[in-house]
Amino acid sequence: MKKELSQKIEIPEGVEANIEGDLLVIKGQEGENKRKFNFGLVEIKKDNNTIILECKKSTKREKKTMNTITSHIKNMIGGVQKKFEYNLKVCFSHFPVNVEIKDKEALIKNFLGEKTPRKVVIPEGVSVELDKQQITIKSINKEFAGQAAANFERATIVKGRDRRVFQDGIYLTNKAGREI
Repeated sequence: MKKELSQKIEIPEGVEANIEGDLLVIKGQEGENKRKFNFGLVEIKKDNNTIILECKKSTKREKKTMNTITSHIKNMIGGVQKKFEYNLKVCFSHFPVNVEIKDKEALIKNFLGEKTPRKVVIPEGVSVELDKQQITIKSINKEFAGQAAANFERATIVKGRDRRVFQDGIYLTNKAGREI
């Protein structure tokens, strides 16, 4: 059964949103977030300080699309107000692991006594800070910050060993404000 659905997203003070076709640009005090959406049958428009998503004859698919786009827009607005922050911890038992940042790449040296360093690609628009055994990742784009954290974790996965015994690696401790 087809229904008429609409969702409203309030734009807070200090945040500016522009819609140009399927490109949404949100500007705030932390920076600018751009994203290209595939709206399908969902129409998007801006009215004063509100973004309105609506569909005249929507099915389950349009409802899912609308909810997904709403979540992405809320994350974009949240990111330009305050950067998303991920915290990781470097854990080792015998071989001291060193992490070094060079441009948009991180090198993990001496992991499990290996001679060749492991490389981690840092996405564009992400800042990484090192403090001894703590790694802090900040970005206005939640997806890029999460991908950077995943790249660090993925680089130190040890295959073929019991994870409960061999706990060396880089692990996520805080995820965008939530303790893990």
